[in-house]
Amino acid sequence: MGNFRLDLCYDGTRYRGWQRLGDSDATIQGKLEQVLGRMTGQAVEVIGSGRTDAGVHALGQVANFHAATAMTAPEILAYLRAYLPEDIGVTAVTAVDERFHSRYNALEKTYCYRVFHSDGPCVFQRRYVYQMAEPLDLEAMEAGAARLLGQHDFLPFSSLKKAKKSTVRTLRAVELTQVEEELRFTLTADGFLYHMVRILVGTLLAVGQGRLAPGDIDQIFALGDRSLAGETVPAKGLCLMEVKYP
Repeated sequence: MGNFRLDLCYDGTRYRGWQRLGDSDATIQGKLEQVLGRMTGQAVEVIGSGRTDAGVHALGQVANFHAATAMTAPEILAYLRAYLPEDIGVTAVTAVDERFHSRYNALEKTYCYRVFHSDGPCVFQRRYVYQMAEPLDLEAMEAGAARLLGQHDFLPFSSLKKAKKSTVRTLRAVELTQVEEELRFTLTADGFLYHMVRILVGTLLAVGQGRLAPGDIDQIFALGDRSLAGETVPAKGLCLMEVKYP
């Protein structure tokens, strides 16, 4: 039984997220398992480093699967590239140790959220950015971002109703970069909760608009109140950039 690592990129626009759904084949995991099942003649479970939401994209997703196959990693790569839809790409297939687990072995993840900060047309990038034209105070947003760094209970910055497991995470970096009309938020952490990146970005945008002050972030942590944080910004602006392993 071999264990194979998949390095993936995908346009999440037409998919209902990563996780396989019983009533739909429009998921990334589902598509991969369909193709690998045909390739191997057996049921294959693809394990992702995390479950990206409906509409979220990936440049550096990582997954793995176990299968009894005589095919080499290059042969598997060629097969996947031949039969996957054009909006799911496999950049590499690697034979790995049987103990490698794409989710449990991950050390940190980096996401990028893109905001097209203009009222002008955004025809060619509209599927990958959130457009807003309101003035933003970048200095205030950077001050707010600094208060998010470190180890915190990020439950108020998630859409989780109840937490069965720990919601403490360590946010290692939040970078705001202006590239012409585009404002990019790059966040790196040892893990992210459900909708956490999108709510953190929504909160920083609220700070930039003056609806929240940077210091309000401390109060949100202290009170653990989701209603005090910013909105959940649209999925289409979010992309999983990288997953790091030991």
